[in-house]
Amino acid sequence: MIVLIAPEKDVQNEIDILHQLFQEGLEYYHLRKPNKDFQQHCDYLNQINEKYHNRIVVHYFHELINDFNLKGIHFQEQKRKEHIDNPGQYFKGLNMFGKTISSSFHEPEELDECYFEFDYHLLSPVFSSISKQGYEGRGFDVNHIDKIIVGMGGVNANNLTEFDRLGFKGVGVLGGIWNSNEPVEVFKTMKRHFE
Repeated sequence: MIVLIAPEKDVQNEIDILHQLFQEGLEYYHLRKPNKDFQQHCDYLNQINEKYHNRIVVHYFHELINDFNLKGIHFQEQKRKEHIDNPGQYFKGLNMFGKTISSSFHEPEELDECYFEFDYHLLSPVFSSISKQGYEGRGFDVNHIDKIIVGMGGVNANNLTEFDRLGFKGVGVLGGIWNSNEPVEVFKTMKRHFE
């Protein structure tokens, strides 16, 4: 599986590229725009063809799930620590039927010991990040953990077999696609790897 993370700052032709990626079969698009407020999130989603909304997972403003037919919600590490100890309370006002719940982790042990059953888990940094300078890879091996774990950090079209070898069920990619001159071609190459 391929999880594409939104570029933090908008890139040129972002929505057009996104539509092409959806057409090529992108199933998981994580909308992570820390500098956008609630209304800007709505405006962004409204630019995307509604038929693709069910492939979008939001990191911020989880209540958007009530207004848009989204795929699911994602907990960044801190938010998970603050809310998942009492999840019943957190999900009360959210229409979560048939939706995915995922979370970010930075330590394999913490992921392994997490009692909450997420649909999938993002673990980083596996290799040194392309989009975040100085974010050194740690080469996590997760073959011993019986959960769906998606590896992030330094993902590119040439190192996907390394992620397989380390026990990951997929990759989370940001810079590997958005920093490329041919994001759609890179995605197609990655997708072939997982087929």
